[in-house]
Amino acid sequence: MMIKEVLIFGLGRMGSGIGRRLLKNGFTVFGYDKDEAIKEKAKKDGIKTLNNIGEIENIFTQERKVIWLMVPATVVDSVIDEIEGFLKEGDIVIDGGNSYFRDSMVRYKRLKSKGVGFLDIGVSGGVWGEKEGYCMMIGGDREDFEYIEPVLKALAPKGTGYGYLGKSGAGHFVKMVHNGIEYAMMEAIAEGFELMKESEFDLDLKEVARIYNNGSVIRSWLMELVEKAFEDFGNLDEIKGYVEDTGEGRWTVIEAINSAVPVPNIADSLFMRFRSRQKDSFRDKLLAALRFEFGGHAVKKDEE
Repeated sequence: MMIKEVLIFGLGRMGSGIGRRLLKNGFTVFGYDKDEAIKEKAKKDGIKTLNNIGEIENIFTQERKVIWLMVPATVVDSVIDEIEGFLKEGDIVIDGGNSYFRDSMVRYKRLKSKGVGFLDIGVSGGVWGEKEGYCMMIGGDREDFEYIEPVLKALAPKGTGYGYLGKSGAGHFVKMVHNGIEYAMMEAIAEGFELMKESEFDLDLKEVARIYNNGSVIRSWLMELVEKAFEDFGNLDEIKGYVEDTGEGRWTVIEAINSAVPVPNIADSLFMRFRSRQKDSFRDKLLAALRFEFGGHAVKKDEE
């Protein structure tokens, strides 16, 4: 029986975006979130929200339940604890958040022992994914991947931006490295623009970004977001140069150390984020603005 129903647990920016994109592609989307205001908004979007977790048992008409978790890595285990009693053999749990891949491997074994599938799916695309499509990196059993593949095709750009990468943990491992690379690319862009800002030339940095985005070797989506950041925040004076990290960069560096693989650029970009919390700088203002543009992450204002 072909998959046509998905329950999304966690209806924040990414979860609700995934839900709305699936709705537009003909899927029935159930949703659950502990925040009532978020649930109400999702309901208005057309997502069939659950009043309580116990409803999981009876909402699906397809033979296999598919539950997609879009929650912080720190609460994945507690969510699995809550839903495990309503799962039966053949059901599939997906972790689409930024979990540590070794934790995903443990969760896979836990659910596999009960006959329940577990896929770790690294999801990239941020708040733009709903419109442009999400890039997805999948680890777990191939049979479970093949069952949910229609969902992935609906979510991906032109149905191609996803792939099965192998055993449990592979999806979140590749997404972890992706985020480490992202850290380094963002840092290089921010350093270059700070150098231009401090130069003897009175440069229009938004114009520089526009030029870079048209035919240059370094043109990219991140560079397009640099241009947009200057549109949205002017010369960035009101942004505090405080840049968070959500774990993936740290895990990438730890795994590089464990594998004796040199990743100096990624490591340095992580340490520069630590430094941003100690001293305000233009490059960190731009990094903070970039995180807002691609992920909707809140920016701190100077008065904060």
